[in-house]
Amino acid sequence: MQRNQKVKIAPSILSADFARLGEQVQEATKAGADYIHIDVMDGRFVPQITIGAPVVAAIRRWTDLPLDVHLMIESPEQQISQFAKAGASIITVHMETCLHIHRGVQMIKDAGCKAGISINPATSISVLDEILPEVDLVLLMTVNPGFSGQTFIESTLNKITRLRKELDRRSLKAELEVDGGINIETASRVVKAGATVLVAGAAIFNSRESVEEAINKLRVSLRSLAVD
Repeated sequence: MQRNQKVKIAPSILSADFARLGEQVQEATKAGADYIHIDVMDGRFVPQITIGAPVVAAIRRWTDLPLDVHLMIESPEQQISQFAKAGASIITVHMETCLHIHRGVQMIKDAGCKAGISINPATSISVLDEILPEVDLVLLMTVNPGFSGQTFIESTLNKITRLRKELDRRSLKAELEVDGGINIETASRVVKAGATVLVAGAAIFNSRESVEEAINKLRVSLRSLAVD
């Protein structure tokens, strides 16, 4: 990873107060977030059911930031068009659920969005080999998807390092995003391993501090790496 590359912070609304969701998105925007991360869950691929395209459209009215929509759902190809129309900027699908991944990636691009792919902690990065040149973002899950506030899985750190080396070896420009257990203790470690986008939920939306204070703490934790 280029050491002058700014690390992006993507607050995950999964941990936000849904009773004041628009306000919390606005707070994250004003605090200097780079993306708004939106987890879409269907109760099948992951245990929970979260939100659909109408909520994404509502969020779009509260921020000008890119909306980073993560489809943790079965048959994501059937939903790409409606999320793009709702205002998604990036749409990420899982290798584990998108049967025809090249077609899915092309559908995302044809809909006018950047295309991302994601894999779970136990899925090998080798499955990404053929599709890596086609995508704008790779999302490595560092917890098993489905719930906010989980503990970072230590074995995924090496996975981040290996994927970073592969992206650099092939001179690919895809962003390397990580999601799961990201906080002021783990952020610097995953960035050092090669991550360029940090998804953080409970570390940003919590009762201990304001959204601005939380984002600032994350940025401060990265200063020693001279990448932010």
